[in-house]
Amino acid sequence: AIMIELDLLAEINFDNIPNFGNIDETFKDPPYDPGNKFSVPYQWGTTGIGYNADLFDDAPGSWSYIFDPTMASENAGRISMLNDSREAIGAALKYLGYSVNSTDDQELEEAKQLLIQQKEWVAAYDSDGFEDLLAAGEVDIGHGWSGDYFAAAEDAEHVWYIIPEEGGVIWTDNLAIPKTAPSQYTAEVFINYLLQPEVGAKITNYTWYGSPNKASTEFIDAEILEEPAIYPPPEVMEKLEFLRDVGEATAIYDRIWTEIKTE
Repeated sequence: AIMIELDLLAEINFDNIPNFGNIDETFKDPPYDPGNKFSVPYQWGTTGIGYNADLFDDAPGSWSYIFDPTMASENAGRISMLNDSREAIGAALKYLGYSVNSTDDQELEEAKQLLIQQKEWVAAYDSDGFEDLLAAGEVDIGHGWSGDYFAAAEDAEHVWYIIPEEGGVIWTDNLAIPKTAPSQYTAEVFINYLLQPEVGAKITNYTWYGSPNKASTEFIDAEILEEPAIYPPPEVMEKLEFLRDVGEATAIYDRIWTEIKTE
């Protein structure tokens, strides 16, 4: 949305991308780009909880495991959080029963106090290698992106991921074309190639992120399709929210995050 507002992206000519018809309706017309004028989704995922399956008798399927004083304190010094204001505050809001896009002052204050309280139990705020911390046994539970945890699980069998029962964030990775691109047509032909069913499936089979390309389904590994933390059932999808542009409240989120990190 920011790149669109800054007029950095070219409007896409979908005459050159007939495979856009393969995209599931769920992922069309997103809040950050109404009508998909400037972007095309090619994979999607969620933000939830990664954990060491060897240490939990039951899957930690609630944000309580990283926020509730009684439960989270049991993993004191062994919790990681994304170093991302919207994601971290969003997780706290979801735990409290609010929208991840809240702009309510009282709700944001509650989320802030929750994250300040949690800070003493957090080993790291990390958005770049959070899955490696879990794989290496440096943390036991963490807040992060689905595909990264599943990718880590290929080499570290104790790593697994779950979407908390309260819900969480859903997002898409998108393809877009800068206005300064030397050949918009070539870029659109490439995007069309990536939206071929077999190509979309190869991406998902490699990254373990869901594919918004419904025509790819028959080529995606059954292990991935049958994993509810990658392809959640409808009742879970209903609890997931896209992060929306919160306008002037962005500054409030940034201020809160700074206060949390410096507290």
